[in-house]
Amino acid sequence: MRMRQLGHSGLFVSELCLGTMTFGGSEGMWGQIGKLRQEEADALMKTALDAGINFIDTANVYAGGESERILGQSLKNLGVARDDVVIATKVLGPMGDGPNARGASRGHIIGQCKQSLQRLGLDHIDLYQIHGFDPATPIEETLEALDTLVRHGHVRYLGLSNWAAWQVVKAVGITQARRLAPILSLQAYYTLVGRDLEREIVPMLRSEKIGLMVWSPLAGGYLSGKYDGEGQAADGRRATFDFPPVDRSRGSAALAEMRRIAGAKGCTVAQVALAWLLHQPVVTSVIIGAKRVDQLADNIAATGVSLDTDDLAALDAVTKLPAEYPGWMLERQGGYRA
Repeated sequence: MRMRQLGHSGLFVSELCLGTMTFGGSEGMWGQIGKLRQEEADALMKTALDAGINFIDTANVYAGGESERILGQSLKNLGVARDDVVIATKVLGPMGDGPNARGASRGHIIGQCKQSLQRLGLDHIDLYQIHGFDPATPIEETLEALDTLVRHGHVRYLGLSNWAAWQVVKAVGITQARRLAPILSLQAYYTLVGRDLEREIVPMLRSEKIGLMVWSPLAGGYLSGKYDGEGQAADGRRATFDFPPVDRSRGSAALAEMRRIAGAKGCTVAQVALAWLLHQPVVTSVIIGAKRVDQLADNIAATGVSLDTDDLAALDAVTKLPAEYPGWMLERQGGYRA
């Protein structure tokens, strides 16, 4: 398990991050994603830690806070030393019925940070992330609140999730101008069948030296291959929660090439999908979630899959984004200067 530097910081995290969205669900969407109880979560945590994963991601909204509580209890049950793990959580989604029980306002951020710390049973959060963009709250207010948490020692580092490139750059400019705690990471969706962020977000991340955490690296299970072609699975997450959206006409071509590579290398299709991400220079850590230990072990094994230049070129050929303005004009006018 390789360690990578998170953005422009001195913090090092494992190239795979254990996602805990499957912890604690009961009814509705969270129940469809996962209903793991404490003992099952402990088994996944032990498997991840034994493999060298030191990075664990959750969110206050996952199962209404139950994911954080189960994660915190697992750390205690397994006797994990606090300095041996990097704990990331997020804030934004509704945690109550009132209009102020959601969003990225100062009150919601600071109040929810304290509640996350209580559920996790920790004295600080290593990486605190804004889970999405809040159009109702000024970015300045959000960043000032995050800076307060860092200065008080409740939070060590800051990140964003699901923000557009211009929003991230605006936030970076504000933190620099006001000398606030910097933004070090962006959590975003990125897969072989979802390469949209390569248009604007990837160049921005490289320019600003911001780390990338990838969520749903298997496109909600689609890139396991079990929802495409003959013998399609009738159960599983995609069967009940069809997200994130996938262009299946393009996806089928990608899966055909992935199956060819997997057969040649003696690995699974899912491992090819994860290995491709781990070969992308912009990627810091890939978040993997699972309901069973064998699923998690299969995903972890992707760190041992090496894709050569021909493999990467073949995958790029069947998944490359169609040309779009201003990208094709920038390439035409500035390519000779690169």
